Amino acid sequence: MPDTPPDIEPESADEVPEAPEAADAPEAPEAPEAPGAPEAPPAPLLELRDGLPEIVDTDEGLAEACAALAAATGPVAIDAERASGYRYSNRAYLIQLRREGAGTWLVDPIPLTTLDPLQEALAGTEWILHAATQDLPCLREVGLTPTSLFDTELAGRLLGLPRVGLATLVETVLGQRMRKEHSAADWSTRPLPQPWLEYAALDVEVLLELRTHMVTELERTGKAEWARQEFEHLLDFEPTVRNEAWRRTSGVHRLRGRRALGAARALWEARDAIAAERDVTPGRILPDSAIVAAATAMPTDRRALLSTPGFHGRGASRYAATWVEALERVREMTEDELPSRAPRGDGPPHPRTWAEREPVADRRFKAARESMLNLAEVHHLPVENLLTPDYLRRLMWAPPATREPAALAEAVRAQLAAYGARPWQAELVTGALVGAILAADAEE
Repeated sequence: MPDTPPDIEPESADEVPEAPEAADAPEAPEAPEAPGAPEAPPAPLLELRDGLPEIVDTDEGLAEACAALAAATGPVAIDAERASGYRYSNRAYLIQLRREGAGTWLVDPIPLTTLDPLQEALAGTEWILHAATQDLPCLREVGLTPTSLFDTELAGRLLGLPRVGLATLVETVLGQRMRKEHSAADWSTRPLPQPWLEYAALDVEVLLELRTHMVTELERTGKAEWARQEFEHLLDFEPTVRNEAWRRTSGVHRLRGRRALGAARALWEARDAIAAERDVTPGRILPDSAIVAAATAMPTDRRALLSTPGFHGRGASRYAATWVEALERVREMTEDELPSRAPRGDGPPHPRTWAEREPVADRRFKAARESMLNLAEVHHLPVENLLTPDYLRRLMWAPPATREPAALAEAVRAQLAAYGARPWQAELVTGALVGAILAADAEE
């Protein structure tokens, strides 16, 4: 168990750290084989080829690493470790790199003056990442940005592999097992334990070999150009900034009335401000369940708040005055100041309401969705990688006005491109979507 972050009281029994992010989480075990089936020999455990390197935590050490990486050849494997579930920030606490001819380097960015020399050393080099959308933001934060990349998770999706976690890919593609027991560790811990460092170094050790195998398979299946477009699209990736993020509080849907919703919003915002100031993940200050409990009961003073069933957490008593003040502000709000029951959005309504509101749109959507499922099966792709579901909903809710087939196809391609669909996606799906639009109109 990692050390408790400083200045935080011991965790109570009914609180646990947030779950690790999907790409880093250990995957569920495979279902057992049928009785009588011969047992497959266990895959050999992956071990470090070159031993565990020293951590680079000085500017002089970084200069040595940069010289070695710049002199090496081929793409560079990169990974970053964050402290998800422990810290508010998404900062990188360890950066791992490996390149043919340079070996593996473990860089601690916290004590370093700048990582600009590393960005310069990697200029023009293809970066290999796994689940790039998780690492690109924290790498960009320290000044590291690729000009080209290869994402092994996304490549696995394009190849139709059923499970694309790194450990599973290594076992499926390379025939070896990986240690994944430290995926949810608190990487802000210093010094970092040796077993954690070995785990981190192994993550980049496999990426070079994985890329080689996947490039071959993408070429064989005719999906290399799809991958190229997807990887180029990732270079501009920015995390989604959620409007009204407080609505994602677990259990908030159970609240009745706009004032209770206002209380949840006020408590969430107060908790978020404390978490940001202390760089602690919000759930370690006050769990979502406590926010919902207080928003339901609307206690008027500290004593009533702390005796509210379900109101608990490390910061429940410590920041009681803050919680009481937030609830008091909500009691004084006018109706116009309270949040609406339904979240505001810029997209179409949920498809479950279309049959009653817009029957033609409902027919379009159902026909298009069926076509997407069929196409995804034919091309061995997850349907969400064939076309982003939100793009499909938007197009079927508000398709182009023309119904002349050639003009409609051109307009559909343009509309998909405006949403962000890649050319390979538009090429595959346009015919089916045009068919769904025309068929739905013909039923009137």
